[in-house]
Amino acid sequence: MMATTHAFVGLALASAVAAVAPELAVPAAVGGAAGGLFPDLDLVGAHRKTLHYPVYYSVLAVPAAAWAALAPGALSVGAALFLVSAALHSASDMFGGGLELRPWEGRSDRAVYVHPIRTWVRPRRWVRYDGSPEDFLVGALFAVPALVTFDGRTRSLVLAALAGSLLYTALRKRIVEWAPEWIE
Repeated sequence: MMATTHAFVGLALASAVAAVAPELAVPAAVGGAAGGLFPDLDLVGAHRKTLHYPVYYSVLAVPAAAWAALAPGALSVGAALFLVSAALHSASDMFGGGLELRPWEGRSDRAVYVHPIRTWVRPRRWVRYDGSPEDFLVGALFAVPALVTFDGRTRSLVLAALAGSLLYTALRKRIVEWAPEWIE
C-alpha cells in the first residue's frame, strides 16, 4: 500500500484520541502519521524487512498504550500512536501486493518479513498493489476522520497527501516505464 495510506491510518487513530483528549491532538497526529510512514523508510534497504516489524512493534505498542492510558501526555500518546501505527503498517502490508517492480503481475510470494520466525508472509493481494485504485480508496476512507477532526495545517497536509496519492495512482504503472533499467 502507499505510504500515504499508512499515514492516513495513523491519523485516523489520532482522530479518535483527539475526540477524547483534544489537548493531545497534535502529538497524536504526529505520532500516528510518523508511525504510519516510518516502516517505508526501508525502501533504500531490504524493503519490508529492514524496518517492517509486525511482531516487535505490536509487542512494544502494548506497554506504550498502557503508558499513554495511565499517564496521558504528549510523549506517551505520541509514542503509543507511533508504535501502533508502525505495527499496523507492517502487518497490513501482507494485504497488498508482493515485493516486485510490477506488483500487478503477481509474481512475488513475499509481502512482509516476520523476524521471530524468520520467514516471509505471502501477499494476500486484497489491495492488488501500491497505487492501485483500491489503495487510493482505502487511503481516502482513512483520511476522512482526519479531515473531519483537524483543521488548519493538518487538514491542508491531508488534502495535499490525498492529491499526491491520486496523482501517484494515475501514474503508478507508467512510473515503472520511466524508471531507469538498473532498477529492474
